[in-house]
Amino acid sequence: MNHGATVLNLASIIEHHARLTPEKEAIICLDKRLTYGELNSYANKVANALRKLGIQYGDKVALSCPNLPFFPIVYYGILKAGAVVVPLNVLFKPREIAYHIADSDSKAFFVFEGTNELPVAQMAKEAFDKTETCKELIIMTSESSAKSPFESHPTIWQLIAQESADFETYPTAPHDTCSILYTSGTTGQPKGAELSHMNVYFNSIVAWNLHITSIGIEKDKQYVCLITLPLFHTTGQTAQMNAQFYAGNKIVLLPRFEPQAFLETVRKEKVNFWTGVPTMYWAILKHVEENKIDVSPYAETMLIMSSGGAPMPVEVMKKFEQTFGVRVLEGYGLSETSPIVSFNHPQLPSKPGTVGQPVFGVEVKCVDDNDNEVPRGERGEIVVRGHNVMKGYYKRPEDTAEAMKNGWFHTGDIGIIDEEGYISIVDRKKEMILRGGYNIYPRELEEVIMTHPEVSLCAVIGVPDERLGEEIKAYVVRKQGSTLTEEEFIEWCKTQFAANKYPRYVEFRDSLPISGTGKILKRMLKEELAGK
Repeated sequence: MNHGATVLNLASIIEHHARLTPEKEAIICLDKRLTYGELNSYANKVANALRKLGIQYGDKVALSCPNLPFFPIVYYGILKAGAVVVPLNVLFKPREIAYHIADSDSKAFFVFEGTNELPVAQMAKEAFDKTETCKELIIMTSESSAKSPFESHPTIWQLIAQESADFETYPTAPHDTCSILYTSGTTGQPKGAELSHMNVYFNSIVAWNLHITSIGIEKDKQYVCLITLPLFHTTGQTAQMNAQFYAGNKIVLLPRFEPQAFLETVRKEKVNFWTGVPTMYWAILKHVEENKIDVSPYAETMLIMSSGGAPMPVEVMKKFEQTFGVRVLEGYGLSETSPIVSFNHPQLPSKPGTVGQPVFGVEVKCVDDNDNEVPRGERGEIVVRGHNVMKGYYKRPEDTAEAMKNGWFHTGDIGIIDEEGYISIVDRKKEMILRGGYNIYPRELEEVIMTHPEVSLCAVIGVPDERLGEEIKAYVVRKQGSTLTEEEFIEWCKTQFAANKYPRYVEFRDSLPISGTGKILKRMLKEELAGK
C-alpha cells in the first residue's frame, strides 16, 4: 500500500481526458465508437466489480483479448482497482494459459469469447479448471445480451450491470507494479517482467514526444493512430495505446491484420500514425505489388510510420518509403524495457539498418562476455539502464540478478554502436551460429539475401553439423513467378559472403512461421529439423 504522498496510477491518462473532454472520441473498432467519457465509465464499472470479487491492491488479474474495446476497458479497470494487469497472448493453448495464470498468481481472468477458428474462452476454461489460485473467470461476449458459454462463469456485461460508473482510483505509488508482461521464452519457460506505473507512464510520454518531434503539433488537433499490433504485446500496449491516450488522441483497432483491411482503414479513418513489424510492411508491399494498387489515396493522411519488434530489412524499408512517400522510423525495445530503448529520432537523419539512438533518460552500451564496454564499431551485448528498465522478473530473483548485472539490464541482443551513437542490432545472442569456431550472425546474412531480386522473405538458422558444430541454412520465400533454383541461390550467395559464411543449405517455402506479434519463428524451424 502507498503510505507516501506520491501517487501515480497509469489509469489517470484516460481519466484526465474524460474529465476535460468526455465527448471526444477515444476508440474506433469496426462499427463501435467510444468516447473518453464512455471508456472511463466502463473502466470504473470494471473496477467496482473487481472490488466486489475481492480483488485488492497488488492482486494479479489476467486479460486475454484481441484488439477490441474490451482490452482498454478492462486494462484500465484493473489498474483503477490498484491491481496488476497480466496480458496474455490470445493464441495460447490451454497448457500455456494454465502456466501463465499459475506463474503470475492471477486471481481473476477476463477472456474474450473467441470465434469458431479461435475458441479462446473454451481453451481458457480448460486452463482455469486446472489452476488453484485463479478464482474468477469472466467471459467478454460481443453482444451484451449473449449468455455465457459456461453457467458458473458470468459475462462481463452481467458482472458490471449493477455497478456504478464512478470510482475513486486506487492511489498506487510510482514504483508499484502496473503490469506483468511475459517474455516469449526463447530459452526455458517464459518469465514475467514486472513493470511499474512509472516505467509504463514515462515510456508513454517518451513515445508521444517522439511523435511531436516528428510532426510538430497542431493546437487542438486530435490525431488518429491505427493499431494492428496485438494489444497484449508491449509495443501495441504502451508505445501505441497508452501513448495515444496520454495525448488525448483517437485509436483505431483492427482485430486482425490484413493488408487490404489496413489500406481501407487508413483511408476511411484518415490515419496519421501506425507502427508495424517488418513482416507487416513486407505483406503490405507484396499485396500492393501483386494487385497493382495505386496507394496515393491511402497515403494522404499518413504522417509517421514506425517499425519495431524485429530488425527491418533495409530493402523493405526503402521500398515502403518509396511506395508510400512516408518516412519509416525504426526503433528498438523489449518487454523488460517498457518497451522503448532507442529510436531513429525525427530531428536527425535516419540510418537505414539501425534502430537509432537511445531515447530520453536511457543509456545504452555494448559489452563483451566479461561485461567490459567494447569500442565503438565493435560487436557486443546490448545493455540498458534508465527509467524504462523493469523492476525484475516476477518471483525469479536469480534470473533478475543475472539479467541486471552491474546495474545494467542485459538484453541478450548483439549490437554495434557507431561513432555517432546509432545502434545496429546484429542478432540475438542465442541465435548466433557457431560454425567451425567462427561467430556467424544470421541477421547480417538475411539483410544481404533480402537484396536478391527474386527473394521476398528469408530466415537463416544454424543446423547441426558433425564436422563444424553448426552449418548455415536459409529458408527462402521467392517472389511471385520466380524460378530461382537452390544451385543458383547458393552460387549467388558465394559471390556475396566469405567462404565460411554463405548458406550451404537452402529450402524454398511458400511462407514462414510467424508469431502473433509478427516475428519469424525461427524456433519452429529448428524444432522441425530436430523432429519435435
